Amino acid sequence: MELNVAGQTAYAYLGGKPWRKELPSILFIHGAQHDHSVWILQSRYFANHGFNVLAFDLPGHGRSLGEPLASVEEQAQWIWKLADAAEVGRAILIGHSMGSLIALEAAAQEATRVRGVALLACAYPMKVSDTLLWAAAEDEPAALDMINLWSHSTREGGFSHKPSHPGPGFSLPWSNLRLMERQRAGVLHIDFSACNAYQNDRAVTDLAADALVIVGGRDAMTPARAGAALAARLPRHELVTIEKAGHALMAEAPDAVLEALKRFVARVPA
Repeated sequence: MELNVAGQTAYAYLGGKPWRKELPSILFIHGAQHDHSVWILQSRYFANHGFNVLAFDLPGHGRSLGEPLASVEEQAQWIWKLADAAEVGRAILIGHSMGSLIALEAAAQEATRVRGVALLACAYPMKVSDTLLWAAAEDEPAALDMINLWSHSTREGGFSHKPSHPGPGFSLPWSNLRLMERQRAGVLHIDFSACNAYQNDRAVTDLAADALVIVGGRDAMTPARAGAALAARLPRHELVTIEKAGHALMAEAPDAVLEALKRFVARVPA
């Protein structure tokens, strides 16, 4: 579905089902240098089980037009403009990495519109190493290589993790690399700078909605201990650790992520 948001075309994937305004809604928020496609399994499940799904591309990412937004605060404001364009009142927000910060900030901006918040591979603050931030600006291919190395668990001696890529010749890191290479030049540095600069303690400590925090036990980008520290500051939360997964949770552990989200969504107040 294409929506007009602030005068620009924004793309949102609906999970293969027609939009029905009377259904409850879930907004899926991707991370840095990604797009809606990272949520394919999770978005399709909820679209086929009684929810409206908006797995959208942020401005300047994927199929959405416009310039990438330079701060988490601006991205959160944009999300509510997207929700208004789709006539979404209240929603559950599900975000990965940078998207989890956006979900936190969006809940701080419009608390009464948020039924629940799920934060995947999250840390707060989400500081980016100087080396990676420099590479994102000056040597993007090197930055993408670092991200892929640090985002994927090397368990069992290789990258062909089931069930996402069970056949010979497939690789999660290479698939993720191709996805990131499709984004515009410069997007990565803007996204990482936004993560690095974001600071709003009240978005964490005053979160009014129930929260789910999912961390990867082998995450080298946002380590599990950082996600656990964030969870401990949230007023009402559940912490789920997927021990053998890294930062790329939806790719490395799609079924475990979906099961945690299903349990969370089922208990969130209507």
